[in-house]
Amino acid sequence: MTQKPSGTNLSLLQLQVPVPNMEENPPPSFRISSVVPATPTPQGDKNGEYHLGYMDLLMKLHYIRAVYFFSTEAVQGLSIQELKNPMFTLLDPYAHLSGRIRLSESGSPFIKCNDAGVRIAESHCDKTLQEWVHQNGYSSVEDLVHDHVLGPEVSFSPLVFFKFTYFQCGGLCVGLSWSHMLGDAFSAFNFITMWTKTVAGHVPPKSLPMPNQRETEVLHNSVFENPISLKRTTTVGEHWLAANDTKVVTHSFYLSPKQLVHLVTATSSCNEIQITKTSSYFEILSALVWKYISDIREDSGPKIVTICTYDTDRREDEFPTNGLVLSIVEANVAAGSESDVSGLARLIAEKKMVENDAVKKLVEENEGKEDFIVYGANLTFVDLEKANFYGAKLNGQKPILANCALHGVGDQGVVLVLPAGEDNEDDINGRIITVSLSEKELDQLKYKLGEEWGIASYPF
Repeated sequence: MTQKPSGTNLSLLQLQVPVPNMEENPPPSFRISSVVPATPTPQGDKNGEYHLGYMDLLMKLHYIRAVYFFSTEAVQGLSIQELKNPMFTLLDPYAHLSGRIRLSESGSPFIKCNDAGVRIAESHCDKTLQEWVHQNGYSSVEDLVHDHVLGPEVSFSPLVFFKFTYFQCGGLCVGLSWSHMLGDAFSAFNFITMWTKTVAGHVPPKSLPMPNQRETEVLHNSVFENPISLKRTTTVGEHWLAANDTKVVTHSFYLSPKQLVHLVTATSSCNEIQITKTSSYFEILSALVWKYISDIREDSGPKIVTICTYDTDRREDEFPTNGLVLSIVEANVAAGSESDVSGLARLIAEKKMVENDAVKKLVEENEGKEDFIVYGANLTFVDLEKANFYGAKLNGQKPILANCALHGVGDQGVVLVLPAGEDNEDDINGRIITVSLSEKELDQLKYKLGEEWGIASYPF
């Protein structure tokens, strides 16, 4: 385990593993180390305790898994030591990321900021980055992210896990597994961006400003009791992960700018949706997938879906937070023509019923001791279009591909809408749709999207 006592020369402690000429010096197939804050966190009394908010407690069975693929040129000259060293100082304002879960006398979870560390795994892939990407495209996340969940002894379980996967050509994938109770996907992506800035020599801030708390709920559009965007679960064993009735698998689809324009044009009438540089495609893509899944499930729905949106006015250097807005939309979705998609899109945009107040009341009443799932309690759509997914840079270069998936998804499934890389075509970027469903349903969705729209798994 690689840990830095305060005031110690880092170079004497770090693993000496350069980004290699793979033929001469291949890294070991797998190795795990640990990084802690450079400055010890004060302890005693209530010092070193981080108390979780209602949304943090709600998301404790979910995990965010993100991957970033960097070319050989982007990591040229960066040793594993130079990738890990900056994390020591970066973790100072993020001390709770290095902590461990504890339970209060009442049984409510909190984080003890005990500097136990963020884990780092190093592995090696026997393919070149180009070979891997051409074989998998956006479709696989799991193999490149450490299989990390809390438990069986949560008091010893890391909350954050990095995985560095080196390819034969010298390219690199950075995989992040992030306990959702620490913050939402925007927070996870911003943490990676801050890390790459620290790698580039920027000094991290000594403290992080708290996000502005905005009033997101509109009175006439809010639900105040009996929220249905979540589900209680009693199927949690030694690990903080709910059991599923069916096997849930994940696949990603890529849409080019041309496909986005064609999709909106084909599913809309009278130019009701204008294509601009700042257009949001979340509603139309969610509506399309909702309709197809309704066709696949036939009479079983889904009639009600959950919509996860965010206050996107977020700074990179903000303290991590779970800034989700949980809403529901209800519709009687029947098999029909493509024009149904625009109607569903309007419902998603205009008729969401916000449940945050009801959710807050429910979680706070039981002090976070009950277990819930959100993603997959209903069919769930997550709007990550405006996430700063490509803010991470190594040697000044953005990742050539990036993707994100969720772990701990319920049987009803989840759909993430993410930005793709910069295509620079008519000022419109592509989109990634990452879907977690039962294997049978996902196979049928692949067929429908491919056969009717030509939507594939990767842009090659």
